[in-house]
Amino acid sequence: MIRSLLLCALLIQSASVMAQSQFSGWFANFSTFRIPDSKFSIHFDGQLRSSDEWETLQTFILRPGINYHVRKNMVLTAGYALIENRTLGDFFAEHRIWEQFIVNHNVGGFMPLQHRFRVEQRFIPTVRAFTGEPEKVETNVSHRVRYFVRGLLPFSGQAGFKKGMFGALQNEIFINFANTRYANSHAFDQNRAYGAIGYRFSPKFDLEAGYLHHYTMRFNGQNTSFVNNNVIQVATYVRL
Repeated sequence: MIRSLLLCALLIQSASVMAQSQFSGWFANFSTFRIPDSKFSIHFDGQLRSSDEWETLQTFILRPGINYHVRKNMVLTAGYALIENRTLGDFFAEHRIWEQFIVNHNVGGFMPLQHRFRVEQRFIPTVRAFTGEPEKVETNVSHRVRYFVRGLLPFSGQAGFKKGMFGALQNEIFINFANTRYANSHAFDQNRAYGAIGYRFSPKFDLEAGYLHHYTMRFNGQNTSFVNNNVIQVATYVRL
């Protein structure tokens, strides 16, 4: 199944040469705070995303959650997300409930690899501008599944990587599976392929920067369109 998803992602990326192109910048912070003497921790990520050509703020995201560490390399999480998107010149909130399962393992004894399976219940606002001012007219629920894989390559080549330069490669595919008419009326939603260079300052903090190719399918009620968003992303990772 995983190989099929990755093959699908590669085909999507190659087909995307016909899509409309955009350029934007994203900043993201991903944090985990362990709760002492327990199998629980707190997840939090916050993100800022610009509009096309870096003109203005397009999206900001707040996503807290509670982690349960099933094993050293397996984590279950449930959480809430607030996504504020600029629509027709104003911000409108999409609310989400989400659940995920993470599995971590090493490849070749020194390269960490992470698989993440996430399910989202999306409360999507419908926005209209009847009198010139945009307003939310209704909210509908749609459901989506996401598969994410990320590999880290320590440049030192040493096992138990704690400090130094690294490379990162990841891909995430998004699939709508229920009430798709409230998303983009298709099963395929988007794909994100990413490569970055980073530095691990300590086991508690990473900083990285890279290029993310964000390929999205859109539907306006009549026509389907595709967007290639070329993203420069800066991300921090905090583990306390």
